Amino acid sequence: MTSEKDSALEYAVNEVPPVGHLIVLSIQHVLLMFVSVALPIIFTSQISETSEFGATLVTFSMIAAGLGSIVQSVGIPFIGSGYLCPNVCGPSYFSVSLSAAWMGGLPLMRGMILIAGLIEMALSPVVQKLKRVFPKFIVGLVVAMVGVSVIKMSVTSLFGLEYKGDAIRAEDIVIGMMSLMVMVLSNLWGKGFVKIYCLLIGMIAGWVFAVVLEPKYLHSLIRIAEIPLFALPSAGPEFRHITFDTGLLVPFVIIAVSGSLKSFGNLLAAQKISEPERESVDYVPIRKGLLADGFSTALAGLLGGMAVDTSSSNIGLAGSTKVLSRWISVAAGIIFILLAFCPKLTVALTLMPKPVLGASIIFAGCFMICTGLLEMFAEEWGPRKTFVVGIALMFGLSTAFLPELYARAPELVKMFFTDPLPTTTILAVILHQVLNLDRLFTSLKHTAG
Repeated sequence: MTSEKDSALEYAVNEVPPVGHLIVLSIQHVLLMFVSVALPIIFTSQISETSEFGATLVTFSMIAAGLGSIVQSVGIPFIGSGYLCPNVCGPSYFSVSLSAAWMGGLPLMRGMILIAGLIEMALSPVVQKLKRVFPKFIVGLVVAMVGVSVIKMSVTSLFGLEYKGDAIRAEDIVIGMMSLMVMVLSNLWGKGFVKIYCLLIGMIAGWVFAVVLEPKYLHSLIRIAEIPLFALPSAGPEFRHITFDTGLLVPFVIIAVSGSLKSFGNLLAAQKISEPERESVDYVPIRKGLLADGFSTALAGLLGGMAVDTSSSNIGLAGSTKVLSRWISVAAGIIFILLAFCPKLTVALTLMPKPVLGASIIFAGCFMICTGLLEMFAEEWGPRKTFVVGIALMFGLSTAFLPELYARAPELVKMFFTDPLPTTTILAVILHQVLNLDRLFTSLKHTAG
């Protein structure tokens, strides 16, 4: 019986792990969720705000992400996918949020994020009408692009890079690669505890390598002793107002649509790994998941945090460990909220070496890319699919390789060429319809005849 359990899903989507396992497994996901905490910190520095402002922004962002994770996974009848799909601060909203803050401060950013969340909620019912435009091979392409979308962030973190033009240091390469190897080998050759907690083991090993190779990481640990264990956020006047600007409506609508497409891909991936026996997509939990995603984004605006989004890295971790219980996401959300009020623990986690975080994201992203590719090529292939996937993939990836090219493009082009995931998805859907027009006309002729 034990060998059968090890070869199957360790915890299926509706199983409740024992309390000890639940806590440790949730901590693995919380550690990945903390990668996104860097966004409000970077945001604070970009608008030249105080450290107190940054701490409050981090707290409200974490609360929104934690609540979003709970709503997404707990299984409320009308909202939430019911899959292991935690929320994190959404990087896709970062640039437009900065623009809003530069124009009207935090109140304007809050108002526009609130609108974006409501738009995402309004888009959620449309997903049920996407069955014909999202055949199996496009679903696989979307899932693969979820993994591709984290490449830039993961690789730059693995090499310890923070700013463009930074030199790559040998110490960071060693720390990142050793962390990644420990994760991979624990997953491949480990059994039981070692296999399930491979990511956490790799992170701990990465910390050890970092402390040995770099004294600054030891100093970071010493700093933690000076930070209070518990503190409530001290919200300034900027956290008490919400404003709006119609001039920012178009960019926020575009990002809301892109965010919906990204979450659509993440939820498809979550369904695929949670229910591998399913032959076709069940759009009901996807629709409920998109509604929860929009709700979480709107909630972030109301609270005064950064916009939140579903996390492809956490879904990848679930797929890599085969631990898929939605209650892990619920517990991770609760822990994330509690940590928002514990500065000592928050700082301890956010001080984790960047190479270790990068290794974690690469480890999780591998499974998303390969799961999508296997899904894409699981059915009969032909020249139409070659052009649909090839053209969409080339233009989609070009947004990551040539961002300066699209920065000079007309506004209409910028609307669609923003990020690899939404660009690839939109082009694949359009090309699939256009390149099959002859079949549609033939079908109509037969029907008329």
